[in-house]
Amino acid sequence: MLPDSYYASLRCRFAGNKKEMRYILRTCAGREEYAEYVQRLIPSVQICFDKGAGAMGNFLQSLEMSGDEAVVNLEDDIWITQGFEKKAEKAISKKPEILIQFFSMRKLDKTIGSRYDAGRSYLMGQCTYFPARMSKGILAFSKKYDRIDHKSHPLDSMIAEYLSKTKQKYWIHCPNLVDHKIGKSMIDPRRASTNRQSFTFCDREE
Repeated sequence: MLPDSYYASLRCRFAGNKKEMRYILRTCAGREEYAEYVQRLIPSVQICFDKGAGAMGNFLQSLEMSGDEAVVNLEDDIWITQGFEKKAEKAISKKPEILIQFFSMRKLDKTIGSRYDAGRSYLMGQCTYFPARMSKGILAFSKKYDRIDHKSHPLDSMIAEYLSKTKQKYWIHCPNLVDHKIGKSMIDPRRASTNRQSFTFCDREE
């Protein structure tokens, strides 16, 4: 973990709008319409294009792109709330030192709302804020992760195990700022088309 003084400085930079948040979008061939939608709403987003390595390979590539910086890492199959960047950066400015999840499907989202959760319970990587140096930490962890070829949800389980091993909790932000589009999973095409939607997402930007 970085010293408290670093995060105090980061909060000040956010407050003064002096530091531009980085956004990285993971996408692949055949999903140009999805990517164009995100690019239109987040003009500064950087594209991490899958070169054939699959969902996990593309995720690792996005971690490499992040370097030491704080980033919001997004999947392409999402709907985005109105005023997304302003809402995301306001939430991040309050907790710049911790992973923040902007999409969730938990029933507690409706009853409790925003809250901390144990790192081992992390699930769904549609839109996640990784604080400074965390992307590099997860990337290093991936080299010794023994379930790298997990067929169902490899990104989620690896992030959850990383957070658990490093004894970190994370923050679930409600209402969610993105929603998952209805359709088949690109990670596991054997799954039927499912409705994996947020309970709290609202104000969709068309």
